[in-house]
Amino acid sequence: MKEENKGASKNKWSRIFRKKWFFPALYLTIAALLLSVVVWYQNMDNQVPDAAEDQEEIVNDGDFDSAPMDEEANPVVDQQETIQMPVADEDQAEIVTKFYDYNADQEDQENALVLYNNRFYQSSGVDIASADGEAFSVQAALSGTVQEVKEDPLLGNVVILSHGNDVMTYYASLEEVSVQAGDNVKQGDGLGTSGQNLFGKDNGTHVHFQLRKEGNEVNPEEFFNQPVTKLDSVTNEETEAAEGSESTEETEASEESEATEESDATEESDAVEESEEPAAEEEDDAAENEEETEDKDTEEDSEEDELDSPLLDQP
Repeated sequence: MKEENKGASKNKWSRIFRKKWFFPALYLTIAALLLSVVVWYQNMDNQVPDAAEDQEEIVNDGDFDSAPMDEEANPVVDQQETIQMPVADEDQAEIVTKFYDYNADQEDQENALVLYNNRFYQSSGVDIASADGEAFSVQAALSGTVQEVKEDPLLGNVVILSHGNDVMTYYASLEEVSVQAGDNVKQGDGLGTSGQNLFGKDNGTHVHFQLRKEGNEVNPEEFFNQPVTKLDSVTNEETEAAEGSESTEETEASEESEATEESDATEESDAVEESEEPAAEEEDDAAENEEETEDKDTEEDSEEDELDSPLLDQP
């Protein structure tokens, strides 16, 4: 029985081998397997470098020795921050000297003048004092980095903060300074205490505060309690004003060139008319000379006719 079963199974395989489709099917199956292996291997090659790069990035991020510990990133002011007065209690603060604005009324312009050595100077910031005249803590109006701390002979101790996006704040007339260059401060952090200086001695104890955008002083009162992004409108207005002045200059230049061309054309026409007048006079003279010549010829002809006339008695 076993031999019969073996013989039957061999006959089945032999019959399968004899089929026409067997070997093509076998070849296709082997080719598909090989192709799958090749594609899988290529995908593995592409994924290995990515994994290696990720590992390198992780190693670099954790390698604290590769970056100096002393270097700190300069903070950029939060665009949602609002510009605050550089005092702890705004209700007790008083602006004793305003920012000089050419578009302000006469009273505000007078309050923006500072008398020093018998001369008046236009204030490029605001002087802030307390209602009771006592010293008070001066705070950062915005988050930023202390760019410079210096002592000015006229303005007293000065602290300059940089806030990114070309925004700067200046704090002068300080009695004591509690920060140094390179410090990172947050809005409301103390910078020092108010004091006195020679330039604004009439205001007593105060702080002189300036707000600048791209190096240009702006009126701090217009931007107190306003988002710092509002300072971008200052740049746009200056750009439009510059473009307007350029267009005005171009218009004036074109008008001047047109006026010059008109004057040149007028002078040329006058010169042509002047040149035409002598020519006309010469033509008139020539015509008169021709008429006189014709008259003479006519008289001579008449005389000859009289001599030749048969009615005349010949001698």
